[in-house]
Parts: sequence; C-alpha cells; structure tokens
Amino acid sequence: MMDANILDRIGNTPLVRLDRVARGLPVPVYGKCEFLNPGGSIKDRIALAIVNDAERRGVLRPGMTLVEATAGNTGVGLALVANLRGYKLACVMPEKMSVDKRAALGAEVIITPNALPHDPRNFRRVAERLAVERGWFLTDQFGSPANSRVHEQTTGPEIVAQLGAQVGAFVCGVGTGGTITGVGRYLKTHAPGARIVLADPIGSRLAHLVDPRQPDYDTGYKVEGIGGSEPPVILDLSVIDEAERVSDDESFAMTIRLIREEGLLVGGSSGTAVAAALRVAARGDVSGPVVAILADSWDRYFSTPWMRVDS
Repeated sequence: MMDANILDRIGNTPLVRLDRVARGLPVPVYGKCEFLNPGGSIKDRIALAIVNDAERRGVLRPGMTLVEATAGNTGVGLALVANLRGYKLACVMPEKMSVDKRAALGAEVIITPNALPHDPRNFRRVAERLAVERGWFLTDQFGSPANSRVHEQTTGPEIVAQLGAQVGAFVCGVGTGGTITGVGRYLKTHAPGARIVLADPIGSRLAHLVDPRQPDYDTGYKVEGIGGSEPPVILDLSVIDEAERVSDDESFAMTIRLIREEGLLVGGSSGTAVAAALRVAARGDVSGPVVAILADSWDRYFSTPWMRVDS
C-alpha cells in the first residue's frame, strides 16, 4: 500500500535482539528501535498524535504557530508534522541540550537557561508564557493525554505483537512520562506479570518517587531528555514497579557499545535504558524477554564530548 506521506511511516518500529551486549543472561534482551522513526526518535509518535487530537477538537486551526518546550526530539517530530500540515513552529530548549538538536527543520528555536521547574526562566514556563502572549498553540507534550494514549494504542500493542504476551519486563526512561505510562498500562492488561521498570539517571529524583528507598537526589547529569526533579503531569507512577539508577558514564559507555557491537545508531538515553535492562535480565527473576526503548538517533549528539571517543 502506498503511503500518503512520510507521517504514515511513524510507528511499527522493529524489535531487535541484543545478542552481544546481553550475551549469557538468563533471558533475552530486545531493543525497540524508535530511532528508526522518520524524525529519528520516539517523539514522532506523540507529535503526530497531539496535532491530530488538537485538529479533531478544533483548537488548532490552519496558519497557527505551534510552540513546545522540548529537549529536541519532540521539536523535530513537530517540525515534520508542522511542515506537512502548514503550521509554523517555535521550540523552547534548555541550553543543556546538544547544539545538534537546534537545527530542527526550520523551526524557530529559543534557548533558555537550565532553570528549575518553578523558575520563570525554565523552558516549560517560557513556552507557556509565549503561548499566552503571542497567541500560539501550546502542544504541551508534558500534559497532553494524547501523549500517553498513543503509546497505549500503538507502542504497547506493537511490543506484544512482536514478542507475544510473555514479556518479562519493559524498561525506559521518563521525559514526559508518556511512553512508560501508555506502554505500562497496555502491558498490565495484555501481558500480565510484565515488570515496568524506570531507567533513571543518577541526579534525577524520579527513581526516589517510584521507590522511596532510592536516594532523593536532585542534581545535574549529562544524559539528555530523561529524568527530572518532579513528575510530569501525565506520568502515572502507579504503573511503574521498580526503578534502576544509571550513571552518565554507564549510560554513555553502553551507548558506544550499542553503536559498535550491535550496529544500533542510538543516543545516550538508549544506553541508560539498556544498562538498566541488562541488570533486570541478569537478576533471574523475570520469566520472559526484557524490552528496552531505544529512544533516539546518534545524529543529534555528534557534538557532545561523550560521542567523541577514541576508536
């Protein structure tokens, strides 16, 4: 069947077995290749879903400007959708994010300080203010129910269809919380017994919120797009069974291994998820395969120090 346009290629991503980095473990570990979406990340799914939802509700009209607070990937996904649907786009990004992400397909990019959530300089607060002041449409990836819903309707069912109902565990980080919430809800119903595991950077508070026995950290870290000091609105903590904390060094070392040993051209948060997934698989207390989200592509990290390693 012929596609209407590139947006029809969003989703239905491959699931690949990690034979080398997971060699010798009691259960297999798979990577869900979200970096193979047209815009290079899992955020293509929510970009299209949020715009479709807003159009259906009549709150997004032709010629309007979209504005989003983004670590970069949602901005790229929204740029794809906006370019094809005839909208303008402004992306508000914290300065922490790699410069590679700033060339977001013609969108206006506004850089903010790395401010805490309640600081008016925080990227989310700036996006909210611009939407009010300029009459832009706030796509609101952190609060839109369409975010988690698209993962419950697509990503979760894809995993079950690819593996069958015997999923041992699902592992991913939290940016907006949409992926782990939507997939977690689907698996709880359709793959009973699957463990839902948060992979959280050391420095983020989210692991502590899942499991109060974890340290209550709120400090800086280098992995982009996941973690935070407070739970996003759409994150449903009740679907998460446990949390694994992963250091920057472990995340980046695993990402380089995925690139070199598995041929998977992924970014840093994929290393976080896989490092956590290997621990879960190694424990021997899950009875089926472990699935980790490979969230985005390496091409948005070429300028980062961790990517420039000796060959």
